[in-house]
Amino acid sequence: MKAQRRSILKKLFASVASVAGLGLTSEPVAEPTVPNEASTASGSQDIPLYSGSKRLGNLIFVSGAGAHFEGDIKAHTDHVLKEIEKELIKAGSSMDKVLKVNVFLNDLNDYKAMNEVYKGRFGSKPPVRTTVAVRAGVPGDSLVEIDCIASV
Repeated sequence: MKAQRRSILKKLFASVASVAGLGLTSEPVAEPTVPNEASTASGSQDIPLYSGSKRLGNLIFVSGAGAHFEGDIKAHTDHVLKEIEKELIKAGSSMDKVLKVNVFLNDLNDYKAMNEVYKGRFGSKPPVRTTVAVRAGVPGDSLVEIDCIASV
């Protein structure tokens, strides 16, 4: 009885470790399949540097969007959120279905003004969010960059 229970627990632990990617089993673990994978490429080269969005199952991952023009934080935030919304729609989702947002600010002093534009853009139940000021600045002289994860 004890040996049978130990065997069951060992198999259970091995399957959990395998799913968690701990690699503790001696059996090879198959690479996960990618159902419904879709992407929209960004960049001007023949081979893009990154995808504007990727879909995995029922999730859409939208890459960071910035604003590369003269303007203040409110103009940049508005532009970036509109770009995010376009990418979500193109990928089959919407702002209401965003689950997680990362906001990267060039200057933490812009937090309040960014929030004024951000507020209400994701529906009545806003997504979870992380906001940080990037020490070396946001690439391309944008005052803000935003990425997100949404459901379909």
